[in-house]
Amino acid sequence: MNEVKVAPFKGTKEQEAELKTVIDKYRDTNGALIPILHEAQEIYGYLPLEVQKIISEELNISMAEIYGVVTFYTQFSLYPKGEYKIGVCLGTACYVKGSGEILEKIKRNLNMEVGTCSEDGRFSIDATRCIGACGLAPVITINEDVYGKLTEDQVDEILSKYK
Repeated sequence: MNEVKVAPFKGTKEQEAELKTVIDKYRDTNGALIPILHEAQEIYGYLPLEVQKIISEELNISMAEIYGVVTFYTQFSLYPKGEYKIGVCLGTACYVKGSGEILEKIKRNLNMEVGTCSEDGRFSIDATRCIGACGLAPVITINEDVYGKLTEDQVDEILSKYK
């Protein structure tokens, strides 16, 4: 298995100040953690451990609790997203029509693993649940572009449009 490479955290002082403003906005609100995490992800693009640590210290909530929430809800990401966000549907219709093999081909082509972002920040890959395009199975999305009725043979040509 390939080693998963994660780009180093590059948060700025401005982002941290914005995050602390968000935390202050929700500090005395019951159930504040999820809205803070949503806004933190909007600020940084994802929720690295460094951001979780700031939230933990500011709210006096354990890192374990924060990490548990971040990893439980699929809308949160521990990794940065690329300029081109690739989603491979692994819903039942897509999976039985070969989306698993298409995902493997994409991973090989980009030399990446699911849930990661390329070192240059151009691509990220996610395995998704059903996207509601079962009649086009198997389906991938790249940002807002949808590609359906795919075969493994089409993957290299599609990705070349974004390289």
